[in-house]
Amino acid sequence: MPRNVNKEHKENLNPLDKAALFITKIVGTMWCAIAFTILALISLPQALQGGTATIISWIAQTFLQLVLLSIIMIGQNLQSRHSELRADADYETNVESKKEIEDIISRLNSIENDKLDKILELLKSKS
Repeated sequence: MPRNVNKEHKENLNPLDKAALFITKIVGTMWCAIAFTILALISLPQALQGGTATIISWIAQTFLQLVLLSIIMIGQNLQSRHSELRADADYETNVESKKEIEDIISRLNSIENDKLDKILELLKSKS
């Protein structure tokens, strides 16, 4: 029988894995990205007063790390969900295909047995 790897993965997570996934799910939301944007913008006026080096530091350390990384996580979460849905659909297709193949094999076996029985009857009747 085909394996449902998504189900197996979820069943094999330890408590630390579950905690990491929980945090990732929270940080990987648009609400968190909005909160990080507001937090970053609070420090922007002070960065503007500090000169070029401070502005570059604010962009690199505050804006990129807080805002863009959380938005990248959102995209990765969406891609991951899509992959999981695809894997679930593949699993269901494999299960259905396996049943259909088993039905076809069963029909072929019954056809072969019928033909063999007829051949045996013909042979018996000729002897």
